[in-house]
Amino acid sequence: MIPALREEFNRNYSDAKYKKFLEDLARTCGTPIGFPVSETPCFLPKALLDQMASYGRQLVQQLVNKASYYRAASKAVPDKYNVPNESVLPMFVQVDFGLVRGAKGELEPKLVELQAFPSLYGYQPLSAQQYVDSFGLSKDLGVYLSGLNEDSYWALMRQLIVADHDPENVILMEIDPEHQKTLPDFLSLRKRGKRLYYQQDGREIEVQRIYNRCIVDELERKGVSLPFDLRDELEVEWAGHPNWYFRISKFSIPYLQHRCVPKTWFLDENPVVPSDNHNYLLKPLYSFAGTGIKFAPTEADVEAIPAAERHDYILQERMRFEPVIATPHGMTQMEVRVMYIWPEGGELMPVLPLIRMGRGMMMGVDHNKNLQWVGGSAGLWV
Repeated sequence: MIPALREEFNRNYSDAKYKKFLEDLARTCGTPIGFPVSETPCFLPKALLDQMASYGRQLVQQLVNKASYYRAASKAVPDKYNVPNESVLPMFVQVDFGLVRGAKGELEPKLVELQAFPSLYGYQPLSAQQYVDSFGLSKDLGVYLSGLNEDSYWALMRQLIVADHDPENVILMEIDPEHQKTLPDFLSLRKRGKRLYYQQDGREIEVQRIYNRCIVDELERKGVSLPFDLRDELEVEWAGHPNWYFRISKFSIPYLQHRCVPKTWFLDENPVVPSDNHNYLLKPLYSFAGTGIKFAPTEADVEAIPAAERHDYILQERMRFEPVIATPHGMTQMEVRVMYIWPEGGELMPVLPLIRMGRGMMMGVDHNKNLQWVGGSAGLWV
């Protein structure tokens, strides 16, 4: 993206530096990283990041400021996952973009997906800084957005997640901690009356606030049985209310009007696959890590979906994302996630970029197996 920085990095790269980078990153994070981490950061013009951040803000504002959308999105929240005491606004929002070539050859951001759910707010700044340190990059490269620096970022995140509570009364709620290394499990929680508790060092500690990273799709796919009902009236606060996972999601895309949004409609509203079906995707609304997406869907693919379930799928124009990162293994695509926070009483603000690199059909691990210079990365800006 910034040729001089790209050429310098590639020229000075070595496998030994990368190996040391991974070792230092694991030590900083307190655990080995369980997904592919790219050999390189991405160097981005700040103007391009600002454009994406502005687009993402406009898209989210379209949704939260429209009462008719809010009513429609209420139907997207499944009854058994409809959690009481929903917040007025989402606390965490992610908007993903790819880059395409415009009519005049310029790079244009195009929406991939958006989600009101916490992303890697702890890992991502550590990863970005580790690239700078391990590869001896300029300290002038930007990491944070909205004028934040390391100190102000972590202070803001602490206020969002912990608020005014003692940290021991705040938990990060996840699934399968044995495989996710650092995350508490539902099975460690106990419900008594309207309160939740967990055990630590022989003590029973009350849960007063939950930073929720539990993905409903994983609950369903893994058949996880919860020790409490999410619909219960619990005396607990949510740092990121679970209902927003459904309210701002792939479900939202057909309602959006913006130059960066590809043509998208619900399958039940028009189940006819366009004749140029190679230019379209069929996506389930609720799937984890891109599972269930069909490229060049056929009439048979549509017919295989029961009519009653077709509102849970979208047909979407397929974007051909431009490979923009020069690597020793060829030009590589990137997907840019703009990570936002929305403090109560404040404004929606972008805080970090997250990058995924790939040369497969999609950016996920399954589509980039046995490839180098792909995977999770950091966006460093000038």
